[in-house]
Amino acid sequence: MDFLDFIIFFIWVFIFHMFFSFRRKRYKRPVLKKYHRRGFWIKVMASLAYSMFVLYLSPGDTTLLYYPEGVNIYRLILDDPTHFSILVQPAAQFDQALLTDISNSGYFDHESNFMVARFVAIFSFFTMGKFLAINLFFSMFAFTGAWRLYRFFFEQYEYLHKHFAIAIVFLPTFVFWSSGILKDSLCIAALGWITYSMNSIFYTKNNVFRNLLLLVFFTWLLALVKVYILLSYMPFFILFLLLKNLKLIQSRVARAGLVLFFLSMSIVGFLSMSENIENALGKFAGEGLTKSIQNYQEIYSSQIKAQDSNFSLGVEFDGTPQSLLKMAPAAIVATFYRPFLWESKKLSTLLSSVESLLMMMFTLYVMFKVGFIKFFVTIFRSPIVLYCFLFALIFGLFVGATTLNFGSLVRYKIPAMPFYVISLIMILDFHGKIKKNPG
Repeated sequence: MDFLDFIIFFIWVFIFHMFFSFRRKRYKRPVLKKYHRRGFWIKVMASLAYSMFVLYLSPGDTTLLYYPEGVNIYRLILDDPTHFSILVQPAAQFDQALLTDISNSGYFDHESNFMVARFVAIFSFFTMGKFLAINLFFSMFAFTGAWRLYRFFFEQYEYLHKHFAIAIVFLPTFVFWSSGILKDSLCIAALGWITYSMNSIFYTKNNVFRNLLLLVFFTWLLALVKVYILLSYMPFFILFLLLKNLKLIQSRVARAGLVLFFLSMSIVGFLSMSENIENALGKFAGEGLTKSIQNYQEIYSSQIKAQDSNFSLGVEFDGTPQSLLKMAPAAIVATFYRPFLWESKKLSTLLSSVESLLMMMFTLYVMFKVGFIKFFVTIFRSPIVLYCFLFALIFGLFVGATTLNFGSLVRYKIPAMPFYVISLIMILDFHGKIKKNPG
C-alpha cells in the first residue's frame, strides 16, 4: 500500500458521496436522508478500519487470497484482452497455472471463492487495483443492500425508523464485517436486494420488471457465494409474504401448520443440499450435512488446545438429526451470545464479545418486559416476528454448529444479526413497550 492508495480512496469517497447525495434528493422523508447520510459515512470509516485491520492486525482471506488473485486477473486482462473470458467462464475452467500464488491452487475451483476474485478484478478497472479503494467498493456494494433492507422494514413500520437504523445501519459487527473484500459483503448486498425486490414484486407491485431483474441477479449471486443463506432465508420470507399479502391464515392451527411446513422445508433444504453447501462454505463433505458437522467438530476439537480462537459447544454430536436437535440450544447460544468476555483473546473477538453481551442483555430485557410465555407466543402471532426470528434461529443453529472458531463465527453470523435484533424490537412493539418515534 502506498500514497496513491489513499489518493484514489478519497477520490472515490468523494464520487460516492456525490452520487448518494444526488440519490438522497429523491427521498421525501427527512429521516431517510438522515440515516442514509450517516450510514454512508459509517461504511466509509468501516472500510478504512477494516483495511487497516486486515493489513496490520489480522491478515486473512482478504489480503492473502481474494485481493492478490483478483488483481492478478485484472493485470492478466490488461496484458492480454483475451483473458477477459476469465470473468465469465466457470470457476472449474480457470487455468490454475495463472494464479499469482500456486499455493492457492484448487481453492478457486469453487464458484463461491472465485466470485469474490471476479469482483476484485472488475473493481480494479476503476481503482487501478488499489487495496483501499477496492475495499471501499465492496463496502458500498454491501451498503446498497443493507439500505434496501432498512427501507423494507421502514416501509412496514415507519415509526420504528430509529430502532431499525440501530439494528441494520449502525449495528457494529454487521457494518464492520461487510466493509471489505469478503464473501460477506456480497451476501449482505444480495440479501437486502432480494428482500426489497421480492416485496416490491409480490406486495407493493412497484417497478415489477426492474425488480424482477434485480431479484434474478442477486438470487443467482447469493446462490453461488453462500447458498445456505438463501436456503435458510427464503422459506421464512415467503411465509411472511403469504401471511401479509393473502391474509388467509386466520386460524391459529392453520398458521402453526404452515409454519411447520416452511420450517421443515428450510431444514430439508439444508440436509439435501450438502454438496452445494460444500461449495459455498468449503467445509462440508458430500456424505450428508449432519455427518459433516460431526467431522468438522472433531477437527475443531483436536485444535482447541493449539488455537485460542477455537472453542467447544460442550455437547457431544454423534451425526444423527436427533443429536443435532439436542445440540441446537448450545449452537444458537454460541452464534448470538458468544464469545463471552472471558473467552476473547484477540481485539476482533473482544469487540464482538461486547456486542454479544449487549445482545444477551437485550434478549433478557425483552423477556422480562413482556413475560417469558408472551415472548414465544408473540412469535406466532406476528408474521414479521415469525419471519425474522425463525430465520435467525435456523441460521444461528447451523452456523453455530459448524463454526467452532470465534474468528470465523463473528463473520459468518452477521446475516442473521439484524433479523434477530428486529424480532426483539417487534416483540416489544407488539406489546406496546416501545415509544413511537414520528418520522
